[in-house]
Amino acid sequence: MAPVAYLECVHCHKRYSPAEVMYTCPSCGSLYGTLDVIYDYDAIRKTFRKENLLKDKTPNHWRYLPLLPISNKDFIVPLSAGWTPLYKNLRLASTWGLRDLWIKDDGRNPTASLKDRASSVAVVKALENHARVATAASTGNAASSWAAFTALAEIPTVIFVPHNAPRAKIAQLLLFGATVLQVQGTYDDAFDLCCEAAEKWGWYNRSTAINPYLGEGKKTVALELAEQLNWEVPDYVFIPVGDGCIIQGAWKGFQELYQLGFIERLPRLVGVQAQGASPLVQAWESGSNTVHPQHPNTFADSIAVGVPRDQVKALRAVRQSGGQMVAVTDNEILEAIAILAKECGILAEPAAAAAMAGLKKLVESGSLKDSPSVAVIVTGNGLKDIDGVLKATNKTPIPVEKNLKEVAEKM
Repeated sequence: MAPVAYLECVHCHKRYSPAEVMYTCPSCGSLYGTLDVIYDYDAIRKTFRKENLLKDKTPNHWRYLPLLPISNKDFIVPLSAGWTPLYKNLRLASTWGLRDLWIKDDGRNPTASLKDRASSVAVVKALENHARVATAASTGNAASSWAAFTALAEIPTVIFVPHNAPRAKIAQLLLFGATVLQVQGTYDDAFDLCCEAAEKWGWYNRSTAINPYLGEGKKTVALELAEQLNWEVPDYVFIPVGDGCIIQGAWKGFQELYQLGFIERLPRLVGVQAQGASPLVQAWESGSNTVHPQHPNTFADSIAVGVPRDQVKALRAVRQSGGQMVAVTDNEILEAIAILAKECGILAEPAAAAAMAGLKKLVESGSLKDSPSVAVIVTGNGLKDIDGVLKATNKTPIPVEKNLKEVAEKM
């Protein structure tokens, strides 16, 4: 377990003890005053080594407990997240002129999205803080994940989702026992309302970026990727981006591995947004540190974000890594869903397929030089949004009578 040394504001760089501040910097506010979680890395280096992991048979992300902000491991909920499969795809790599192509399928997590990594850590922090009620705002994946983990922790949970959250995600929320408030507005509206409620009634808030410990869970996808590749990180890692918490968490994970001597170099991160919800792409292209709000217009609900809440860390991650942001159309996302299904055997929800769409777009534009090695993070399973996924095919079932003659005629 890694005791947190301090929390540091990304804007004013003021440092706080974990006991002083629970969420964001009081001086800089919730949008620009997000906090970095900083550990005593010299102490961690003395006990956490590659050889420890070789002996560790833990089949989930708790194998990285020395790099996670857990004070009491007795609060860990028995729902196994992480250690998701990593597939090498030779055919696409050859077609696209890549040295290697790796696909990490995080739709294999308990509630079928990468968000389980964050919720598993956040629920421990909620228990450490004696939370009586928990809450979160989400387009659906974070919410369903949070509802599952808080159900097992026996913490009553109130979830705020936008009016158009996919049915499968709503079903998960209801079955896990959460109180679901379907806000008649966008995800950004739901987010603001959730934060107001949390502040008024003292609910523990899991909402992305507001809670600094979410990125600590999400960074384990980078730790795993590096370990699964025997500490030889790829040249590029493609990640779908909405609020920006996953990409900033992944960058922190890679940085920590580099600082501890586990890896010898850092990858370039490519953040992929839907064109109809791409305020971070616009900020990156203009060289700005300020994101202009945008009204989301995309069917990729999990990244349909007009005001990215982790914008400071996300832009920092892309720029520090020497990577870039790229926008893809809904049609390009649909094509990527089909590619992932047919070429990789992975059913990805629209937002999760955006990363593959971004890779294909950069390959076709000639932006990736010298046959690089690439990893693509698939963040959620297609069954989470079956209506969205079905848009990727124009095929329908063929009705037949119960005889082989008709089968032969209609084949």
